[in-house]
Amino acid sequence: MKAFLLAAGLGKRLRPLTDHLPKPLVEVAGKPLIQWHIEKLRDAGIGELVINCHWLGELLQARLGDGRDLDVAIRWSFEPELLDTGGGIRAALPLLGTEQPFALVSADCWTDLSYQWLTETDLQGALAQLMMVPNPEFHPAGDFGLDAQGWLRPRGLGMRDLTYSGIGLIDPSWVAQWEAPAPIFPLIQPLAQAIGQGRVRGALLQGHWTDVGTPQRLQELQYYLAG
Repeated sequence: MKAFLLAAGLGKRLRPLTDHLPKPLVEVAGKPLIQWHIEKLRDAGIGELVINCHWLGELLQARLGDGRDLDVAIRWSFEPELLDTGGGIRAALPLLGTEQPFALVSADCWTDLSYQWLTETDLQGALAQLMMVPNPEFHPAGDFGLDAQGWLRPRGLGMRDLTYSGIGLIDPSWVAQWEAPAPIFPLIQPLAQAIGQGRVRGALLQGHWTDVGTPQRLQELQYYLAG
C-alpha cells in the first residue's frame, strides 16, 4: 500500500509562521507536523509515500528528500499551479498507481490515531472510507452524516453529522474516473457525488484530532502534547 500526503497548501491562516516556511514543516512538540504522519504511516507498514507540494516546496523537499532518513521512500508531485485537494490527488495518480487502495492524509491535521486501520480496512466495494470526527467548534455543521451501517450520507438527513478528518482510504480506479471542467478542484466535489450515491463508507475516529489551521489551534496542540 502507498500513501498520499496533501502538503501543497499556502497555510494562509498560519501566517506569519508560513511566510517563509511551508505549513507541513511547522513544528509540533519539536517535530515537523508532516513527520508525525510519516512516522505513523511507516510504523503501520506503509513505507511508499507520495507527497504533493507547491508553496515553498523546495524547502519541504530539501528537508525530507527521498525519505531515507525516516526509513521510507518518498516521491514528489510538484504543482507549479496549486491544484486544490481533488486536482492534486488526480495529478499524483500516476505515482500512486491503480493496483490497490492508497491511504490519503492531510498534512495539516494531527491525531493520535493509529494508522494500522488503513492497512486492515477492506473497502468491500466502496469507493473510499473516510475517518470522521465530531464537529469541532470551527466547523459546527459538519460535512456528512454517518448511518448505522457505516455509510456516509449527505448531511441534514436526520442522522449524526460529522466532519471529515482529512484521513481516508481511496480506491484509485475511482480517482481515474474523476471528471472536472478544469484541473483545479476540491476533493469535496467527487466526494459529494459518490456519497450521494451511497458509495463511501465512514468510521468515527476514536482519539485526539485537531486541524492545525490557526496559531491558536497550534498553541492548543502544543499545550496538549506538553501534558
